[in-house]
Amino acid sequence: MKTALVCSWLNQYGGAERVLEHLHALFPEAPIYTSMHDQQAMPSAWRDWDIRTSFLQRIPWSRSKHHLFLALFPLAFRSLRVEGYDLVINNTSAFSHGVRIDRTSTHISYCLTPARFIWRFHDYVARENIPPLLAASLLPLIAMLRHSERRAARSVNHFVAISSEIAHRIGEAFGRESEIIPPAIEFDRYRVSAQIGESYLVVSRLVPYKRIDLAVRAFTKMGKDLIIAGDGRDRAALERLAGPSIRFVGRVSDEQLLRLYSECRALIFTGREDFGLTPLESQASGRPVIAFGEGGALETVSEGRTGLFFRQPTEESLIDAVTEFERRDWDPNAARENARGFDVSVFNERIGELVGRVAAGG
Repeated sequence: MKTALVCSWLNQYGGAERVLEHLHALFPEAPIYTSMHDQQAMPSAWRDWDIRTSFLQRIPWSRSKHHLFLALFPLAFRSLRVEGYDLVINNTSAFSHGVRIDRTSTHISYCLTPARFIWRFHDYVARENIPPLLAASLLPLIAMLRHSERRAARSVNHFVAISSEIAHRIGEAFGRESEIIPPAIEFDRYRVSAQIGESYLVVSRLVPYKRIDLAVRAFTKMGKDLIIAGDGRDRAALERLAGPSIRFVGRVSDEQLLRLYSECRALIFTGREDFGLTPLESQASGRPVIAFGEGGALETVSEGRTGLFFRQPTEESLIDAVTEFERRDWDPNAARENARGFDVSVFNERIGELVGRVAAGG
């Protein structure tokens, strides 16, 4: 089947982009259509890929401040003619269902999430501290974008969700059912260390909805060592909250990250995530996870076996979970075995089975 890949945007490297890497490995000849592409933000290996962008690519600041151009994204994707393909696989978090495809093409949406800022606007406003008057002024735009997203989603033949959480949101937003195929990790990259340190670990972009402030406040109060790997616009504010036991190391190399995972006491995972790859990466390294007990973590952490949940989004609840965690013994082999079920080989097999079913008309 002649295949094209589509994604929402390419201006930072994270979980969505890793999914795209796995899809590209399965379909190496497929061009990638997207709204805009910041080549400097992507791995150097991507420079050989066939990436095709919309008119947003030519607009100043569209790659660094894409939130300023939300009203243009539906038009940008309508301008992308993804025609002449048997199969279009859309790795989407917003807007990209709107690409123009042939009526005879099969359109699969691998949905990372229906866009939070559209479908969970009030939660988004609260997390981003958007002033009430500005939030109110945005409501007509949000209504327009919701209508546009629902209309664009009609072109999708098969929805695939990354988790039960996202399957539920797809139902709410688009009134559609979906099957679940979780994102993958490259299990064999991760290793178990005999040298387990005393430090806990956070690996995350430092943005409001990740709730890294909970970890900073809790570990400052406990006086326990916490390493925070990652960067983002919240870093300065988080550093002001942090006591001497908190260490910010910024973005780290792949090799450094592997070492941090394998030597941490546990990974701390504080946000309500759509899925979340970092708990799996920690478990693949033999290390347990202390996670907020909602969202995607419920599907990747086995409570009492590979980690613990804290049930309230408060520092007190997290402190209680850490206290309980330290009373128990944890088996690195159990964590590894749980993570093995999310290896990229499993993802490839399930995507291949889906495409085969689609090709057969199922």
